[in-house]
Amino acid sequence: MEFEEGLEPVSPTGQYFNSSVLSVSIIAVMEFEIPINSLPSIMSLLKDVFLPINPRFSSIMVTGEKGEKQWKRVEVKLEDHINVPIFPIGLSPDSYDEYFDDYISKIAMNHFPQNKPLWEIHIVKYPTSNAAGTIIFKLHHALGDGYSLMGALLSSMQRADNPSLPLTFPFRQRSESKSDRLSRGVSQLVSLIFNTIHDFGWSVLKSNLIEDDQTPIRSGEKGVEFRPITISTMTFSLDHIKFIKDKLGTINDVITGIIFFGTRLYMQEVCQKSSKADSTAIVLLSTRTVKGYKSVKEMIKPESDTPWGNQFGLLHVSIPKFTNLKSTNPLEFVLKVHKIIRKKRNSSSVYFTGCLLSIMKKLKGPEAASKYIHRASNYSSMSISNMIGPVEQMALVKHPVKGLYFMTLKVPQSLTITMVSYMGNLRVAVGLEKGFLDPHKFKSCVINAFEMTFQAAHDIPT
Repeated sequence: MEFEEGLEPVSPTGQYFNSSVLSVSIIAVMEFEIPINSLPSIMSLLKDVFLPINPRFSSIMVTGEKGEKQWKRVEVKLEDHINVPIFPIGLSPDSYDEYFDDYISKIAMNHFPQNKPLWEIHIVKYPTSNAAGTIIFKLHHALGDGYSLMGALLSSMQRADNPSLPLTFPFRQRSESKSDRLSRGVSQLVSLIFNTIHDFGWSVLKSNLIEDDQTPIRSGEKGVEFRPITISTMTFSLDHIKFIKDKLGTINDVITGIIFFGTRLYMQEVCQKSSKADSTAIVLLSTRTVKGYKSVKEMIKPESDTPWGNQFGLLHVSIPKFTNLKSTNPLEFVLKVHKIIRKKRNSSSVYFTGCLLSIMKKLKGPEAASKYIHRASNYSSMSISNMIGPVEQMALVKHPVKGLYFMTLKVPQSLTITMVSYMGNLRVAVGLEKGFLDPHKFKSCVINAFEMTFQAAHDIPT
């Protein structure tokens, strides 16, 4: 394609996520230990550190003469991107919780104007039960995936205990490359081919023909992405998760299995028949073969092996059914989920799905690929994704960050779950269709599932 001078082409995934069909965003919520009273310092940080991280933070998406989308650099007026809400004065933290929840639900529904860069910051100075002050970063998914955007946010942070030292992250096992798989033998190659054909075929069917049943976690209504949401969070100890992991498998599969278990508990509690309904989750799988975060400088290099952008795939994972709740062993349920995900990881279906989207884009344009992704999400019941946060406490302009979580917005589903590790804990955030799912009951069911699984692990001899 020919592009206008000085303009950068928008990546295919960036075009999929910012179309007339899809407009997916991410919010990252930082909870601070002390009140936020340094707005000039934050403005200076945004100007001197945040904006130079990547040209996309200073660009708008425009359409060229031939219909191709491109990033166009513009002058950024910081005051147009910073919002400071006004709540009543002198309320209790519990009362401010309600105002904060309503505010975050409101900004989650708002669309980004296309005439300015696709990001904004909301500074909530009022104390809640979780923090003395809160900053909400809202960024459009077209700017990059969670890995890229997390890297950008972390580039603006410092270690709270010693700003001269870098933040460190939990060890992340390197993803096995396709060449590694092939080297293990003919039987593994046959398994890889079979799993790829099966998973890719199933993904195409699930994205076009087979819808999940309508259940307490899936309303099945059209335009569900435009309905208000409620965001609820819960925190689990990484040490407790690792204790369960020692019995079963990888840490992500453990918590995913527990969340699926809690989801089935919720479904049965609301409607007993739904515990045997066909329900599918879309699990976002990073296609980056890295052990940890790279610096933003490394990501934007042309020859980088972890380039900036959207690099992930979608896995359709069936949520195991309850045959009999009383006889269901939590560890067996979690282990079953682990085996399902492990089998799907031993497949290259996500790469074939990427090729399919590329073919759609070339033949019918990016809108066709957006419709495919929208349909794949809408026909499923929930989505789940995770990111890795720093081990040490971080600070923003000398304000220690007490807690951290994120949420994906405008996904055409009634239930969205995200996870991020930070300072030895795992923060799980749940986005629920307002008025359809009960946030308190769902949270209670997930916590109950975790406690049941943890206790079952304790009961097994070492």
